[in-house]
Amino acid sequence: MAPAADAKMSGIVAATFTPLTSEGEINLSVIEPYIDYLINKQNVKSIFVNGTTGESVSLSVAERKALAEDWCRKAKGKMDNVFVHVGCMSLKDSQDLACHAAQIGADGIAVISPSFFKPGTADDIKAFLREVASAAPNLPFYYYHMPAITGVNVPVRDVLNDIEDLIPSFRGVKFSGYDLLDFGQCVSNSQPNWSVVYGVDEQLLAGLVMGANGAVGSTYNYMGSYANKLITAFENGDQLQARAIQFKLQELLSFAMKNRFDLGVNKQLMSEVSGLSLGPPRLPLVQCPQEYAKSILQKYHSLFQDSRSM
Repeated sequence: MAPAADAKMSGIVAATFTPLTSEGEINLSVIEPYIDYLINKQNVKSIFVNGTTGESVSLSVAERKALAEDWCRKAKGKMDNVFVHVGCMSLKDSQDLACHAAQIGADGIAVISPSFFKPGTADDIKAFLREVASAAPNLPFYYYHMPAITGVNVPVRDVLNDIEDLIPSFRGVKFSGYDLLDFGQCVSNSQPNWSVVYGVDEQLLAGLVMGANGAVGSTYNYMGSYANKLITAFENGDQLQARAIQFKLQELLSFAMKNRFDLGVNKQLMSEVSGLSLGPPRLPLVQCPQEYAKSILQKYHSLFQDSRSM
């Protein structure tokens, strides 16, 4: 899949789960039906692979390469864009994955901040990002901000200052944080060729109001069609409809969060809704109890069984 010159993150982008066998090995056989499900059932045609939802930090570099290559090859001619997350704790591993993403025809790459030895300033972050981007200088490059996971709370607005001078391929931010002040500053100071996409699914509408170009998230794997309707309602000026959809999405997630809505639960819910066999998460994460997954699935169906009401 040759990357499009103008490939940009926009609209609804599903952060894909990584299919595993019951023994915990990557299961590439699920990827093709997974892609078909996203396109035909969720109207989602762009994906973000090997990110947090994809359990990237629990995968080896070899596994991440195999997954990225399979996603790109099987999405060719079907999906609009495949963005590959290449961030690692190791700079060398990140550069290796970035170079590989360019070789397999990814449409863009993203990098999350290292979170063991953490960068302390915006300049530290930019130095790391620059070195990774240099391994794939022709690929659109995105900074992936997720402070709740990384513990790196440096304002993204500061990271963006003069970043194109260091990284000519820089094309935007995947902003997965709750700070709408920082997010708004990113949008208001972005360049015309950038995309600033929001990554907190339960606050999608707020992100759109602040000027988000789109959204990347895990729940869009099984609620992408509703998120698309939310964006359409917002763009048409139908705020009541947009809020109604957002409130339903919030009700589902609020119900799930009353107990433990972690990646294992989320992955199980995707398996139940889609019928795909995604397998368990990799340790140290564990699969959720079946009864808990069923209770969330019942809530999902009670909220979204009649799409005409949306």
